Amino acid sequence: MKTLALVLAIIMFLIGLIGTILPALPGVLLIFGGMLVYGFMTGFASLSIWFFVMQLLVMAVIFIVDFIASVVSTKKYGGSKQAAFGAAVGTILGVIILGPLGIIIGPFAGSVAAEVLLGKEIKQAVKVGFGSLVGVMGGTLFKLAAEALMIIYFFMSI
Repeated sequence: MKTLALVLAIIMFLIGLIGTILPALPGVLLIFGGMLVYGFMTGFASLSIWFFVMQLLVMAVIFIVDFIASVVSTKKYGGSKQAAFGAAVGTILGVIILGPLGIIIGPFAGSVAAEVLLGKEIKQAVKVGFGSLVGVMGGTLFKLAAEALMIIYFFMSI
């Protein structure tokens, strides 16, 4: 049973890491879910309540930083709230339409489109698009690093 639990957890970890890169999947939630599945299947023999408290804290930080990174970067480059929303929508549509390349093109195009629709000059809109891209990519790198730490802590705990 412990081997099956570990295999299921690892599968969920891998899908979660993919989900961090492809925003159609809730990456960190899948990783945490893998830890819960392992815990339930093994009777929580090696994972304490403090383990899960620490993992929940890391998840909260991931959600907060992810939101802040995109908004702050977009604003730093002169973008509006609509540009930040456009970047989020662009990322999702970009991945659906263009696959992995959509991760790069989507947030840029979405924020540029939002700024142009608001009547901004194209030069300013492109600058904001670049800022959105920087924020999305920075947030993704942070999430991957934090998720890797979550997974390492899991293996150290079992």
